[in-house]
Amino acid sequence: MYDSEGSIDNEGFKPVASKPSHFKLVLSQTYMTPEVVQHVYPGSGTEDDPYLVDWIPGDAKNPYKIGTGMKWGITLIMAFGTLSVSLSSSAFSGALRQIQMEFRVSTTVSILSVSLFVLGFAIGPMAWAPMAELYGRQKIYFAMFFLATLFGGAVIASENIQTMLILRFFAGTFGSSAIVNSAGVISDIFVSKERGLAVMVYTSAPFLGPTLGPVCSGFLAEAGGWKWVGGLTVIFTGVMFLLGVVFVPETYTPYLLIRRAEKFSKMTGKVYVSKLEAGKPKKTAASVFRTSIARPWIILFFEPIVLTLSLYSSIVYGILYLIFTAFPIVFESERHWSQGVAGLSYLGIMTGQFIAMILYVFLETMYQKQIARDPSKATPEARLVPSLIGGVLLPAGLFWFSWTTYPNIHWSVSIIGSSLFGIGQVLLFISLINYCIDTYSVFAASALAANAILRALFGAAFPLFTPNMYQNLGVQWASSVPAFLALACAPMPLIFYKYGKWLRDRSKYSQEARRIMDHILRQEQSEAEKKDLAKAEAQLSSASITEDESGSR
Repeated sequence: MYDSEGSIDNEGFKPVASKPSHFKLVLSQTYMTPEVVQHVYPGSGTEDDPYLVDWIPGDAKNPYKIGTGMKWGITLIMAFGTLSVSLSSSAFSGALRQIQMEFRVSTTVSILSVSLFVLGFAIGPMAWAPMAELYGRQKIYFAMFFLATLFGGAVIASENIQTMLILRFFAGTFGSSAIVNSAGVISDIFVSKERGLAVMVYTSAPFLGPTLGPVCSGFLAEAGGWKWVGGLTVIFTGVMFLLGVVFVPETYTPYLLIRRAEKFSKMTGKVYVSKLEAGKPKKTAASVFRTSIARPWIILFFEPIVLTLSLYSSIVYGILYLIFTAFPIVFESERHWSQGVAGLSYLGIMTGQFIAMILYVFLETMYQKQIARDPSKATPEARLVPSLIGGVLLPAGLFWFSWTTYPNIHWSVSIIGSSLFGIGQVLLFISLINYCIDTYSVFAASALAANAILRALFGAAFPLFTPNMYQNLGVQWASSVPAFLALACAPMPLIFYKYGKWLRDRSKYSQEARRIMDHILRQEQSEAEKKDLAKAEAQLSSASITEDESGSR
């Protein structure tokens, strides 16, 4: 006999239905098991009182129920997929000399091969976020990653600079779906208290990728030309596209419940709706696009949390891309390094980034122990502790680098300064994204889309004025400009750490997200209580049988 968990045999609480393979969950967005079909949903199946579809206890399609190993497999695919796109954005910075020589263009025009790709990161999220709401994250990931790979391959065949720049822009636009939707996937499959390390792994991609790009491309461009650099990026994105197709299921709960409700309605002829959509107008493409395209801008300009933190992360992101134009000036022009060796100068930043990830694991472990002792400490503001450290290290590292770039000072001294920047940047990015996800949860994709839009605009603009800034101010003072910007932003994490709760309590989207998450968590708690009750009843029944047998003997 089926109940909401399966059937119970004489040995205790044990579902008869076998656990589905992960590939079944990848292929099916509804997964209608006997338990799902026979479950009693509240309602009467009419227009006025539809059946309300929700996850049943032990539901295999519930993203929170994905096995821990597969959750981390999906996280790694999301992280490396984002890494492939972010690496592609900066890889051409290591081939600017070859682009200038082949197409006979100025330095500024060649930099557009980087800037226009990054500009695509600002355009894409306005479309991919609402499309994910309509069609799910899975389909958008597949389609956009395929197109990003396709346009990346077309770049290699470009015969003039105009074609190459246009194709690079479209490759970045389609590739940006990985940056936006991947964060949403992490939010979908991990509850808040488990999300810290997953966000660290995912968030490493947007900053490790740009740093890794010129490291990989410097020697490659010097030996084979810029087209080989393009080939490297296409291979990377192509591999991640294939892995995503095979292993990544749909994870967006609102979309999954809508699909299941539609399936029920088609099967029975009665009216079923998602519990999360009950009482709301039916979604149409026009309404979703209107709402979702507007929502990132509304969140950006009317949510002080998002606006302030987006400005901060955008300045940091702009500084990172400024460095891709500044380092060739500092190390090739001033220190007379070769193109390939100059690409290795980014290893200082990368080393700092890896150190920051190790440090973040330590800080996350402390956070987990703290909330285990006192669950009330699991607030979004607790996620800001790493940013308090990063906010200090960031300007310190930039000032260190700026005033140790003289040719008579050993190169390693300035590289150490750049590693401090790398540590600060990573701690800030991970901490701020964690804070944003915990604050906006189901709206995290839109909040992060707003962040990504502004961040991409800064990342596209900063490299374009860098050559003139260095020419007019000199290496030391030009390098100090981003340091002063970082110094001006340094108090922001402390302000949010102290006053974040006050701001969240007055935030429309934060409060709505909290309401939805409370519903999901209450259901999880109810499910756990039902399991405990069933186990206790089974144990009691077993004990009664034992007593009866003893009495009869």
